[in-house]
Amino acid sequence: MAQILLTGATGFVGDALLPALVNDGHSLICLTRYPEKAAKRFNALSASIRWITSFAEVDAMPNAVINLSGEGIADARWTDQRKRLLRSSRIAVTDQLVSRLNALDGEPDVVISGSAIGYYGPQTDDVTEERQSGWDFAARLCADWEQAIGQLDFEATQIYTLRVGVVLGRPGGFLGRLEMPFRLGLGGPLGHGQQMLSWIHRDDLVAMIRWMLSGTPEAGAYNATSPQPVSNEEFTKTFGQILKRPTIFRVPEAPMRLVLGELADLLFKGQPVQPNRALSQGFQFEYPDLRGALMALFR
Repeated sequence: MAQILLTGATGFVGDALLPALVNDGHSLICLTRYPEKAAKRFNALSASIRWITSFAEVDAMPNAVINLSGEGIADARWTDQRKRLLRSSRIAVTDQLVSRLNALDGEPDVVISGSAIGYYGPQTDDVTEERQSGWDFAARLCADWEQAIGQLDFEATQIYTLRVGVVLGRPGGFLGRLEMPFRLGLGGPLGHGQQMLSWIHRDDLVAMIRWMLSGTPEAGAYNATSPQPVSNEEFTKTFGQILKRPTIFRVPEAPMRLVLGELADLLFKGQPVQPNRALSQGFQFEYPDLRGALMALFR
């Protein structure tokens, strides 16, 4: 089995990915600012994990690299300071990773690097991997992040870019923020509710990463989203039905924009993204439809 260098191990996706990789028999080198805290959190898996605080501690080329670094995109209002942090936690970290890997002997078999569907900017028609990047802050952030991993100086390595949609899992994440208001009967559509939500069950995202680790699919960019995006109104209605709660309170856009600023674009604009490349390469989603995904998470 492989030795894997993993960034973002302690994030929302890492919570599910890290145990899955260890269960597959891999050994991990994980970058974190808080190694003692991380080691305690994943204590049961400690025999298979080496925690590092700097890429300088990587002294030999790993078999594979999974780069999921990055502060939460929707965790705080996008002030200038927050924007700088969002960029540095993705692009600067990726630059450091690339610099270290390019300095080591050999090549990894596979590199998987994160991005997001924000790459495309707001869209109203179906978006596939061929679509050019947008021009708002999130789009430039993703495009620059992808460009950073593109500086790897390897010839034989399979390099994958994952443009991830809204990840549905529990506890925490997107659903973690919505669950309490919805349980209190305060959930409702955002604005007109017709903006599209492109989502993926966390288990399907982990499965896609493991699939890419095999090196089987062609290299390049992949949309990590369910093949069935939904409108915000449909998501709201379905989530309310799963929780058996009413969803009658429509959330107006203007006051939310006053509170959230530019970050509100993530809520009130969207894009219907299709995972064409994954499907054409044979990847099968366990949770392609929203109702099935939510029922699995809340059963």
